[in-house]
Amino acid sequence: MDLRLSGKRALVSGSTLGIGRAIAESLAREGASVIVNGRDAGRVEKAVAEISGVGLASGFAADLSTPDGARDLAAFATRDGAVDILVNNAGMFTVNEFFDIEDADWQAMFDLNVMSAVRLSRALMPAMLARDWGRVLFIGSDQSSKPNPSMAHYAMTKTALVSIARSLAERTRETGVTVNTLQVAPTWTDGVEAFMQQMADIEGTTPEEMSKGYFAEGEGQTSLLQRWARPAEIAAVATFLCSPQASAINGSAPRADGGMVRALF
Repeated sequence: MDLRLSGKRALVSGSTLGIGRAIAESLAREGASVIVNGRDAGRVEKAVAEISGVGLASGFAADLSTPDGARDLAAFATRDGAVDILVNNAGMFTVNEFFDIEDADWQAMFDLNVMSAVRLSRALMPAMLARDWGRVLFIGSDQSSKPNPSMAHYAMTKTALVSIARSLAERTRETGVTVNTLQVAPTWTDGVEAFMQQMADIEGTTPEEMSKGYFAEGEGQTSLLQRWARPAEIAAVATFLCSPQASAINGSAPRADGGMVRALF
């Protein structure tokens, strides 16, 4: 299927590693010109160089947990033309029991996971509406629908994104702009790998054994996939949602969650 993305300009926040990196590369392979973002300038430069091997890419380092970072990234992204596609992927996760999560932890999670998306959408979506075409995609999680009690602050942010996206979608009536949230499966990313290694060291076991336990008797029991999703698998769905071919999907929160959430709708 031709996704008709040639000539489109896309900004993917948090795209030097993991799901964001896979989405950026997938969009570039489909012909879009991609703007890569991350906090670390060295990682941004490396990602741009690698993605440039398959398509057009540029990059800008910014801390999106701050208003200035989001403002500067939006200014860079629009310097050479309009942004047609915005993928709000920047985010972080930590695992903490509810009663151990401090106020500062809640605020830091909200500032990056939610406010980065709010600020970039506020900066870039009005021009999409004026041009009568655009795609805004929020990267949610299975925890948008199925919060883990040991990750309450993270789950809260992912649920908030679904609500914000639907609110923005209401502004797209009779336009060629769509706004959706993709609820993704537990995915084997650099962050997950580092966390599993840390937990394995504490428990005196291996990441492989920790993973088996997660799917056999932990939260992953409900997964029909019964393995970690690969970033490329998530990127394939995200790229379709960003394309003209997905014009009938709007104000929605489709799941690429490997069947984690036991729900009909």
